[in-house]
Amino acid sequence: MIGDVVGENGVHKIKETLKKIKEEMKIDFVIVNGENSAGGMGMTTKIFQDFEKMEINCITMGNHTWGKKDIFSFIDEPIIIRPANYSKGVVGRGYQIYNCSNKKICVINLIGRTDMGVLSDNPFTKMEEILNEIKGKVDIIFLDFHAEATAEKIAMKYYVDGRISAMVGTHTHVQTADEEVTEKGMAYITDVGMTGPKESVIGMNKEASIKRFLTSLPERYQLANGECMLNGCVIEIEEEKKGEICRAKSIERIYIR
Repeated sequence: MIGDVVGENGVHKIKETLKKIKEEMKIDFVIVNGENSAGGMGMTTKIFQDFEKMEINCITMGNHTWGKKDIFSFIDEPIIIRPANYSKGVVGRGYQIYNCSNKKICVINLIGRTDMGVLSDNPFTKMEEILNEIKGKVDIIFLDFHAEATAEKIAMKYYVDGRISAMVGTHTHVQTADEEVTEKGMAYITDVGMTGPKESVIGMNKEASIKRFLTSLPERYQLANGECMLNGCVIEIEEEKKGEICRAKSIERIYIR
């Protein structure tokens, strides 16, 4: 899982490093959160095609899903999912089932409701609904919970623990140091971090960001430039099911400059 990709430089960082990571760590399945990949907001057709060429298996989104109008031309492609708890009837899928190494992998995308500025349905009840829909149909269940509040993410952790294989938090762009495999066999991290400019304020130009805090006046955010980092995590899943799903064996944070 690669954390929030911020801007075209973040996309380029994945181009530079993903092949080596996959080879060295023997990666079977790659998930990328791409909701900030085009100028920090949304995704363009070109970037979507770049992700396809990199053989990324699934792209998750978040509060900036609709940031670029291009999204409507490819939102129904199987490789991309958007938060499942957007209002009923919204285009796109909230989860998708993929085939990989003789396993059925369900990837679910949810968005939080605390300080997100997005009107969405309850992520907990939506998660319950999805788990009931896919019960007995998959081997591995992965959740990308795109949320601001650590408390909301941690509450979700306990809510789904023992029922899914892995839960990864996204959105805050700061990698947390609380990765673990729970006693019930679920891999977890509160936030996987971001892939984008290292010398920045969560991917944005630091001078413009500081000015906003100093003056309390509106200041247009600008993407930062310079050296990029890649934040992510590698999760190893057991081959055999214990109960209804395969459990996690390990989770390892990755930080590449």
